Amino acid sequence: MKILAIAGSNSEVSMNKQLVAYASTLFENAEVEVIDLNPFEMPIYKHERELAGGVPQEAHDFAAKIDGANLLLVSLGEHNGTYSTAFKNVFDWVSRIKDRTVWNEVPMLLMSTSPGGRGGAGVLEAASKRFPFHGGNVVETFSLPFFNDNFDKAEQKISNEEKNNELKHKIKKIAAIETILEK
Repeated sequence: MKILAIAGSNSEVSMNKQLVAYASTLFENAEVEVIDLNPFEMPIYKHERELAGGVPQEAHDFAAKIDGANLLLVSLGEHNGTYSTAFKNVFDWVSRIKDRTVWNEVPMLLMSTSPGGRGGAGVLEAASKRFPFHGGNVVETFSLPFFNDNFDKAEQKISNEEKNNELKHKIKKIAAIETILEK
């Protein structure tokens, strides 16, 4: 199984990248690539820009990574209750590629974390509702509240046993579905 683990943030110390990287280690016998948005930085989407120069190569590169995966792990940073600007811009550009949906129906575990008690609930809600219109096959969602209290940065894993078990349960369920699909 090929897993693409996407940190929906351009922060150099992204807590969502730490979460998605940890989640990717919980799959057995998987080839994993963990990416953040920095290599896919593009000008802010504008229709006139698209008409003048087309869709940037970075959007095509991001789409190719999605297309090469059997499973997506996407952990979104929350800015003011929704996607980060960096993520939204990549999402917008990829949505402009002719004859494709953004997520191409690849099964997805959608996640978020934050330093606060809602754990990115706003962005999870927005993405869970929006992504299916763009080929998003959201199989499960996971939220980790109070990142600084519930994630051991030295060990790079969830330290809250209840939340860790919740994530492991959801991953076990997704892995079973993927095994069935591979047959």
